[in-house]
Amino acid sequence: MMLTHGQVWDALDRLAERAGLSPSGLARRAGLDPTTFNKSKRVTADGRERWPSTESLAKALSATGSSIDRFVQLIADHGRNGQSVPLLAFAQAAHPGHFDAHGHPAGRGWNEIALPVAGEDHIFALEISGNSLRPAYRDGDVIVVAPRTPIRRGDRVVAKTMAGEVLIRELRRRTARALELAPLDGASPDRALASDEVEWIARIVWTRQ
Repeated sequence: MMLTHGQVWDALDRLAERAGLSPSGLARRAGLDPTTFNKSKRVTADGRERWPSTESLAKALSATGSSIDRFVQLIADHGRNGQSVPLLAFAQAAHPGHFDAHGHPAGRGWNEIALPVAGEDHIFALEISGNSLRPAYRDGDVIVVAPRTPIRRGDRVVAKTMAGEVLIRELRRRTARALELAPLDGASPDRALASDEVEWIARIVWTRQ
């Protein structure tokens, strides 16, 4: 069977995932430019698919303590496990048209990402950009959000207000009339919102860093 670009890039993504890293995080650990394994680097300017260089692949294997045999196995496992879920840059999440009234992905602008999670409807992922959420999340981290998963006190959540603001916080308290959200940095004040101010709220169930 012919080896495809998708198989190789998917194997690199899974190599990063098993090391608890994003593709940009793997590139940084390997001493490469952080964008080396980004989606934008997988095609040329004229739209042709591009292979990762043997040098970058060797450095990625070294950085994760993996062998070429293990990488070949990851290629062979292409598409067998996990689930592809919709992916959106967090900076775009507040723009209209990306979610329905229940907080489920909708409209255009979504990409896809393969993650080792399955069995949940409407699950989606947001990619963090910038460092405003440090130390909890850093630039390039991916959070997986499950709108139908029950939320409990102390869970990390994504909430969208009726005014269009999208927040990543910890659920401090929730009643029929209001909810209280704590900042992840532990320094900023809590945010209290009336229930009718919140369009939807969903639990963060997994993080890839």
